[in-house]
Amino acid sequence: MRKKIVAGNWKMNTSVVEGEALAAAVAAGMPEVPSDVEIIIAPPFTHLVSVAKAVSGTRVAVAAQNCADEPKGAFTGEVSAPMIAGAGCKYVILGHSERRQYYGETSEKLVKKMRLALAEGLSPIFCVGEKFEERNAGNHFSVVGAQIAEVLFELEPEEASKVVVAYEPVWAIGTGITATAAQAQEIHAFIRGTLAGRFGSDFADGISILYGGSCKPSNAAELFACPDIDGGLIGGASLKADDFLAIAKSF
Repeated sequence: MRKKIVAGNWKMNTSVVEGEALAAAVAAGMPEVPSDVEIIIAPPFTHLVSVAKAVSGTRVAVAAQNCADEPKGAFTGEVSAPMIAGAGCKYVILGHSERRQYYGETSEKLVKKMRLALAEGLSPIFCVGEKFEERNAGNHFSVVGAQIAEVLFELEPEEASKVVVAYEPVWAIGTGITATAAQAQEIHAFIRGTLAGRFGSDFADGISILYGGSCKPSNAAELFACPDIDGGLIGGASLKADDFLAIAKSF
């Protein structure tokens, strides 16, 4: 069975103290979350060590929001995969649309990041998704297919099997607009089919694919009921423990 996952991407929000309190509140609510749902929180880099300590011994896993495309060296301001693994992370988010848009992340760089993360035992949460104009033009399948092919197809099957895919319609992030359940299911099924075409159906059936566009307590149950949606990559709603836990309980 595929792993059910609800991951919270805090982005550039919360102070260290606020982050510790949020992590503790999420951990305290875990007894109400179904035992087969994995919960992940992705705080800013400055919080990783203290948040990892705050959730140590609980079912909450910690992710970094990014990592460098080099393992070490004279790269001022960068944080490497070995560093985040040493800080207590189990996952790392790679290829988020904000990284692609604002920081010019390319597929070539993402392949390097992916391999470095995997070498450290981290599971990448690899983000794909189209912009508003790309969907309007009917190009969403080709855009998402290319993002997958340019990065995941460069990995060996054993490496790729450790990846979680997150579909994030860029037009729905932070806008309050959500893809309909039918729209989300359609492209999640396309992603699974694309993976099956490269790695085989058994492989694709085992990969968790998350929805990442304005998922909230009011729509999570409908989205998670779709056969190819295995959870969510949550933005704004992950900054309130009650909302985040409500989404996790939607399964």
